[in-house]
Amino acid sequence: MEKQNKAPAVNMKQVEKIITGYKGQKWALIPLAQEIQEKIGYIPPEAIPRIAGSLGLFPSQVQGVVSFYSQLYTHPRGRNIVSVCRGTACHVRGGKSILKLVKQHLGVDEGQTTEDMEYTLETVACLGVCALAPNMMINKDTHGNLNPKKISRIFGRNKKE
Repeated sequence: MEKQNKAPAVNMKQVEKIITGYKGQKWALIPLAQEIQEKIGYIPPEAIPRIAGSLGLFPSQVQGVVSFYSQLYTHPRGRNIVSVCRGTACHVRGGKSILKLVKQHLGVDEGQTTEDMEYTLETVACLGVCALAPNMMINKDTHGNLNPKKISRIFGRNKKE
């Protein structure tokens, strides 16, 4: 049940402008990919052959690097990234129920993005704040000691912003 949002039209002129700044520099593949993602929000699949051509690489080499690094994305992501912890402390303290509630509030499953492109839901092995279990992060903000009321408040408040 993988639900991918239709990608908005990409300004390939903007992508080309970024690529031009790295022409012929094979070593620059990762910084180039990071810059495209920073400016566009993800690395459009149609940009991969153009990146390869500009750097003197094969498209499969570019795709291999992009797919290897978990912080590089080839599909649009929400403006807010919700990361629910699945670590041991969170699991023992009800993390599975928290994840279920977050899914219900957002109306998406793990790895999916809401239709309005507001949220992308992901799970992580551990956020490293076990004393606050169960916990999650929304972008860089950590929310701990979660329960159903807190989840409702968090997503009720964020939807008004």
